Amino acid sequence: MASAQPSQTSQGVTKHLSGANASFKDKGKPMELRLSNMVAAKAISDAVRTSLGPRGMDKMIQTAKGEVIVTNDGATILKSIQALHPAAKMLVDLSAAQDVEAGDGTTSVVVLAGSLLGAAEKMLEKGIHPTIVAESFNRASAKAVEYLTEMSTPVDLNDTASLLRAASTSLNSKIVSQYSSTLAPIAVAAVMRLVTPTSSNVDLKDIRIVKRVGGTIEDTELIEGVVLNQNVVVSAGGPTRMEKAKIALIQFQLSAPKPDMDNTVVINDYRLMDKVLKEGRQYILNLCKKIKKTGCNVLLIQKSILRDAVDELALNYLKRLNILVVKDIERDEIDFLTKSLGCKPVSDIEAFTEDKLGYADLVDETTEHDIKVVRITGVKNRGRTVSILATGANQLVVDECERSLHDALCVVRCLVKKRALIGGGGAPEIHVSRLLSQYAQSLKGMEAYCFQAYADALEVIPTTLAENAGLNPIAIVTELRNRHALGERNAGINVRKGLISNILEEDVVQPLLVTTSAVELATETVCLLLKIDDYVQAR
Repeated sequence: MASAQPSQTSQGVTKHLSGANASFKDKGKPMELRLSNMVAAKAISDAVRTSLGPRGMDKMIQTAKGEVIVTNDGATILKSIQALHPAAKMLVDLSAAQDVEAGDGTTSVVVLAGSLLGAAEKMLEKGIHPTIVAESFNRASAKAVEYLTEMSTPVDLNDTASLLRAASTSLNSKIVSQYSSTLAPIAVAAVMRLVTPTSSNVDLKDIRIVKRVGGTIEDTELIEGVVLNQNVVVSAGGPTRMEKAKIALIQFQLSAPKPDMDNTVVINDYRLMDKVLKEGRQYILNLCKKIKKTGCNVLLIQKSILRDAVDELALNYLKRLNILVVKDIERDEIDFLTKSLGCKPVSDIEAFTEDKLGYADLVDETTEHDIKVVRITGVKNRGRTVSILATGANQLVVDECERSLHDALCVVRCLVKKRALIGGGGAPEIHVSRLLSQYAQSLKGMEAYCFQAYADALEVIPTTLAENAGLNPIAIVTELRNRHALGERNAGINVRKGLISNILEEDVVQPLLVTTSAVELATETVCLLLKIDDYVQAR
C-alpha cells in the first residue's frame, strides 16, 4: 500500500518521492511477468552468445529426423531450438527477421537484445516506469543509428576490393573460414551479375546453390550457365551430351494414362491383351513424335505425384529419337529454370510448339571428383540468374558451405541496398556507446539513466568477442575505451593477435545495414517485451 509514511525496501529505508520522479511501484503480477519474460529471453541469448565472432564455438544440433547439423550461424541454431516460452520465441523470430533484413548478424542481434533486457531490468528495479524505459530506448536506438551512419564510409559497387573485404569478414566467423579466399569472390561475382546500375536490391532467389558431396570446398565454383540438381536419365541408354540444344520443360507425363478411380478390367482373350498393349505403345510413341517434331532435343520433365512422369517405354522411344532426358524437376525449380533458360513450361502436348523452347550451345553431364553434374552452357536469351555448385567432403560440410555462402551473398546484397561500410571487431559499438554516454549527460531525469544503461548494454558485443577469443574481457574493453577516448574511432579487437588495432587496416569490415538493422530490431523487441504486463492463454 502506498502511504505518506516512509516505506521499508530491500535497500534500506527510502522516502517516497512525489511528482514526475516518484518511483514506479507496480502491482506484483506484472513485475513478475516481466522478469519471467526477461529470464526466458536472456536464456536464449546466452545459448548463442558463445558462437559470436571468428573465435566463437560451434553447436551440434540433432534434428527430429536424427540428422546432425554442425554450425555457428545464429539463425540456424535458433531455428532448431524448441522454445516453449512466448518471450523466448520472440527472440527466435528476431533472429529470423535479421536474417531476412540483412542476412548476417543473426547472432549479434540476439546477444544485443539479451544485453538490453538486462539493462531494462536494472532500470525497472530502480523504479522507473516500463513505458519511460521503452521510449528512452527507442530514442537511444535512433541516436545510435545516426552515430553509426556518421562513422560509416561510402562504398562504390565497382570497388570489388571493398566488397571482397566485407564478404571475407562474414565468412571468417564461419566453420569454413579457411576457405574464405575461395568463397568470397564467388559471392561477390554472383551478386554483381544480378545488379543493374539502378537496382537498390537483389533477389537471392535468382542465385541457386546446387549442393554435391564430393571433392573439397575449394572445388566450389560459379557456373557460366545453369547447373541442374538432377542427373541425366541413362537407364535406356540415351545421350548424355547434346550440342546446339533446344530445351523443353514439360509438366505433363510421358506414360500410359490412368483413370482417376481404381478400375479392374478383365481380359479373357490374349489378342485383346495385345491390342491394349499396342494402344499404350502407340499413345506414347505419338507423344514422343510430337515432341521431336518441334526440333526439341533436350527434355526436362517435372516430377509427378499421381503417376510415373516417364516410363521405360517412353525413355526407349526418346533414346531412338536422340533426345536427352532429365526427370524429376521439382515444382519450385520451374520459375528459376524458365527464367534462366528462356523457355516456357508446357503443361499439355497440344500446346507444345517451337516458340516454347529454350536454346543453348551445350548440355553436358560431366564427372569431376566423383560428382556427376548436368551443365547447360551458352544459353541464348539468358535471364539474370546465377548458379553456384557447392561441393564438400561430406553432407555436413556441404550444408555449412551453403549456409556460409548464403551469409556472404547477403552481405554483398546489403551493400547494394545501403552502400556504406563500417568496421567490425566491436569498434562501432564502443564508439556509439561513448557518444551515447556523453549525450546522456546533457539529458535530465529518468531519460539520462536509460540512455546511460543503453550505452553500457552496447558493450556486450566487444566483451563477448574478447571472451570467446580467450582474452581478458575487462582489460580488452577498458583498453578499447581508452583508445576511443584518445580519438581512434576505428580501434577494435584484433581477435587473431589478441590485441587492439585499427580494424579498417586489418580489413575487418561489415555493411552498415547489418549493424543498424541489428540495433533497431533488438531495441524494438526489447521495447515490446517491456510493454507486456499480462499473459493470457487463449482457449
